[in-house]
Amino acid sequence: MKLSQGFFDEYRNFITPSEIIEFSYCKRFIYFMKCLGIEQHEENRYKVQVGREIHERRQDENSSYLRKKIGTVERMNDVSLVSRIWGIRGKVDEVHTLNDGTMAPLDYKFSKFDEKIYQTYKNQLILYALMIEEVFNKAVERGFLVYCRDGSRLVEVGISQKDKREISECVAEYKDVLNGYFPKGTRYKARCTDCCYKNICIG
Repeated sequence: MKLSQGFFDEYRNFITPSEIIEFSYCKRFIYFMKCLGIEQHEENRYKVQVGREIHERRQDENSSYLRKKIGTVERMNDVSLVSRIWGIRGKVDEVHTLNDGTMAPLDYKFSKFDEKIYQTYKNQLILYALMIEEVFNKAVERGFLVYCRDGSRLVEVGISQKDKREISECVAEYKDVLNGYFPKGTRYKARCTDCCYKNICIG
């Protein structure tokens, strides 16, 4: 089942996984962008440009390839997803139906795997999991990341019920910021170096 673009457009104001990733990185990022309406102009950032090119090239590759190693029996590409319950929407690179009856999101990353899963990446997969469970009525217990700069290395990420509860709390806090709450900035000041809002953030 793949949602129509019309259905997806109806929920264009819902929260996206990318926004939650930015929120996890620094909560003020979303305040400046959503509450004050100051655009980030991410299209000028190198990694974003290259990442989009990778996704475009992937669409031209073998879209019917099944990853037998992880038990894939069916694969859907570029799947638009919406959760009315959580108020979130997104488009996942791939959704895999596995031979144990569960489903799993798979996302491509323009990066190398350095032997740890970043929480931002995991949060994205958890949000996809919530949407997949609602849309397809199938359990999601794991997701997958493909690291394009590391020989397309495939890494499995477990998704627990605790993970799903914690991400729901993050979504609730995000909505508080949308309602005008001014959050604290990140305590990791190194993150401010490449931030497009560093000149207007009061620290």
